[in-house]
Amino acid sequence: MKVGQGWKVMLMMAVVALSVMTMSCDDDDDNNATGKNYNITGSANGTQVVPAISGTGTGTMTGTYNPNTRVLNYTNSWAGLSGAPTGGGFYSGASGVNGATVGTPWAYNGSTTATGSSSGNMTLTESQEQQLLGGNMYYGYNTATNTNGEIRGQITTQVQ
Repeated sequence: MKVGQGWKVMLMMAVVALSVMTMSCDDDDDNNATGKNYNITGSANGTQVVPAISGTGTGTMTGTYNPNTRVLNYTNSWAGLSGAPTGGGFYSGASGVNGATVGTPWAYNGSTTATGSSSGNMTLTESQEQQLLGGNMYYGYNTATNTNGEIRGQITTQVQ
């Protein structure tokens, strides 16, 4: 190495070290706050209930999920049930697997009919968010005839 060339080598090493450190940085804070909302959808029927039931009941769910606030807004509807829904709600679980209730169960009064709709929102925990975005959340309705579930629909998400 020539005299006076040492500073070039040191400068080159500093640039390489800085480049390696910059590329190694992980700015992911391990949450899903991408700044983008998700559309949620789900179609419900008796064949998705575990165990499956026969019937003509159907349901739909649409809504949005904001990962920055963890707020899930939804509108659901049902039709053709054996009677008025007596309850329902969101549940954790993959398709074909029964799971625990997520959030507050839905309660219906005597004026509810076998066909109807409702809307609401709820704030999810980090674990619930992971279940939702991972396809491991569903919704369902119970009736007096089918107290363990008359229709069920797996929820899917898609980035807006």
